[in-house]
Amino acid sequence: MKLLLATLALSLAAAPAMAATGPFFSLGNTDFIVLLAFLLFVGVLLYFRVPREVGKMLDKRADGIRAELDEARGLREEAQSLLASYERKQKDVQVQAERIVSNARDEANRSAEQAKLDIEKSIQRRLTAAEEQIQSAQDKAVKDVRDQAVAVAIAAARQVIAEQMTPQRGDNLIDESIKTVGAKLH
Repeated sequence: MKLLLATLALSLAAAPAMAATGPFFSLGNTDFIVLLAFLLFVGVLLYFRVPREVGKMLDKRADGIRAELDEARGLREEAQSLLASYERKQKDVQVQAERIVSNARDEANRSAEQAKLDIEKSIQRRLTAAEEQIQSAQDKAVKDVRDQAVAVAIAAARQVIAEQMTPQRGDNLIDESIKTVGAKLH
């Protein structure tokens, strides 16, 4: 309503300076006709409550924009929480990966130490087995040398005895042996 009165006042103030000739309130004055048409137009707008409808439409649009902003805020908060969640998960995964790598290193070091110990034990067993084989071979060689020496000594003794032995002397040795055995047995 204030708008209508302000428009009317401005039209009346500006009209006399630029108006057509003749009285202002006559149908021959174009400014008056334009003023009447404008007032009629504003009246029709007010009658059909166009400003209220425009206000409602603007309010609806403002509510829609407000709802979209609220939804955008909600989506932003959700995105931030997801980002924070993924960052926490990434940190957890990083820590877990570091733990796995550390455990793998420790296990590799333990395996290497165990392999060293196993190799040392294996070498020690082989050395012991080699020493035993050497000792066995040495004992066998000594036994073979002794057996050979005994065989040579027996052969030499047989030859010496065969050369020095006479039948009578053989009979006397047998008789003495029988007496010695008889004396020791009783």
